[in-house]
Amino acid sequence: MVLPKMSTSGNSDLIEPNAENRYEITKADLPLHCPMPGMSLWNSHPRVFLEVEEKGEAKCPYCGADYVLVESN
Repeated sequence: MVLPKMSTSGNSDLIEPNAENRYEITKADLPLHCPMPGMSLWNSHPRVFLEVEEKGEAKCPYCGADYVLVESN
């Protein structure tokens, strides 16, 4: 199988997966999953849904990213 070459310039609208360790999210981002929409997925882990509503925070079991639920303005 031959895989297509990935452009190093990429799409500037995509967020690098696992680029940060802490993400602030709002209720508009629910249901929460990691990686989040808008992240480049080709070099990331499988999508996992995270429960953040009860405690206000969650940690991804794959990459260790912390998600914190904040009030939207």
